[in-house]
Amino acid sequence: MNILQTEAVSHYLAWAKLHSNAPFNLAASGVLDYPLSELPVRIQDLEIGGTGPYGYKPLIERLAAKAEVPEDCLVYTFGTSMANFIALTALVHRGDEVLVEKPTYDPLLTVLEHIGVNVRRFERRADKGFRLGLGELERNLTRQTRLVVLCNLHNPSSALTDESTMRQVGEMAAKVGARVLVDEVYLETLFDEPWRSAFHLGSNFVITSSLTKAYGLSGIRCGWILAQPELVQRMWQIVDFTYGSPVHPAELLGVIALDNFDRVRDRARDLLTTNRALVNEFLSAHPTLDCEPSRFGTTVFPRLRAGHADKFVTMLREQFETSVVPGEFFEQPQHFRIGFCGKTETVRGGLERLGAALDAFHKQ
Repeated sequence: MNILQTEAVSHYLAWAKLHSNAPFNLAASGVLDYPLSELPVRIQDLEIGGTGPYGYKPLIERLAAKAEVPEDCLVYTFGTSMANFIALTALVHRGDEVLVEKPTYDPLLTVLEHIGVNVRRFERRADKGFRLGLGELERNLTRQTRLVVLCNLHNPSSALTDESTMRQVGEMAAKVGARVLVDEVYLETLFDEPWRSAFHLGSNFVITSSLTKAYGLSGIRCGWILAQPELVQRMWQIVDFTYGSPVHPAELLGVIALDNFDRVRDRARDLLTTNRALVNEFLSAHPTLDCEPSRFGTTVFPRLRAGHADKFVTMLREQFETSVVPGEFFEQPQHFRIGFCGKTETVRGGLERLGAALDAFHKQ
């Protein structure tokens, strides 16, 4: 029997690792890897061992300062995926009711399935630009809801939920005794926009994030959870089940990256600014796609107005050497996700092929 039919697995992550690559890859959602040669790092700066029992203190200090939180409110993790797993495992138990936005990031649902919770959904509507609707959320909250799960920026659409709206989400959840978990990994791409983590909006917020998506630092796996100290203690206990000691060279690289954060951020901002202009020009020139212009993030999530999107995505890959993420992984089969965070020449070439594929598809 196929294990994918019998076990809780992330179909999206399996596809992303095994089938997303193409000569023109528009499936990636994380900024192009930052060159190690552009950081002031020498081999003698790295050591195999030397971490603390629960986080390397210099790294914890820098991450806490970046998030503007006390150090005892932060858990270090190997990226946002691990942060989400640890946080969800600490926050809910089998049989609990959890309210999750739709569409959402597939691995969040998979972890909840693994835990065995009762998942309820509330819609982010495509015709509203996938913006978070407070009325829709409130109608689906119940007295049994223990946790609300969101992404900000929304994955896959990159829609922003502003601070005022997020504060109201926290207040609604608090009325039924629920916490709010917000994956903020793409919020880091706001760069020069003034923003702060939803952690500061109320004691029932728990936040996950990392340096992965916005800064091209995926390889150092530097993620974190922000939570109240009593939850942080429980989360560190859960971390104990995953490893005995972390990868200390990665911790040291994290410190170096944070100490040179301006150059890392500026490189990512410049890349996304250039590529965003390309993708917005493409969207305006192709009315067969329904999608608002990109303002934030690393992805857009257009809807194919006519024809079956799954057939188009297959044709795009097989005949035009270009990959995008099928919308089925985000419960929206008529959509697909375009990432524009790679090399500019790759994004430009991929968009040109995407346009040619649209023309060919609609002539069939």
